[in-house]
Amino acid sequence: MVDRVDINSVLMQMRQVKTQLRNQNASAPQAVNPQDALNQVRQARLSDNETAVRGDNTVPDFQSMFKNAIDTVNANQKVAGNLATRFEQGDPGVDLPEVMIALQKSSVSFQAMTQVRNKLVEAYKDVMNMPV
Repeated sequence: MVDRVDINSVLMQMRQVKTQLRNQNASAPQAVNPQDALNQVRQARLSDNETAVRGDNTVPDFQSMFKNAIDTVNANQKVAGNLATRFEQGDPGVDLPEVMIALQKSSVSFQAMTQVRNKLVEAYKDVMNMPV
């Protein structure tokens, strides 16, 4: 089993902690205990891992996995482009760090997809050059 943390789940957990902290600060100003926040993140991560372990045992085929990866890269690029356009037009709901993170995320995902494609082409060439 691969022990890998999905970036989207980590981002979702960070947003949940941020929302909880905002709600706590709005209701009663208190000092935030970093250990409590860390424990909440760990607890959420454990529940995510338990959900992943209990998931169904069907393995998706390579074609659907690759298509999903390409669709994800495409979606990342569309989101980044949309955020950049909105920021350039002066939308007050979009700030620069959000745009930069989205652009970097789309860039990294595209580079990773390119590397996977290169490895697939290389593997295909190796298989085609094998003697029969």
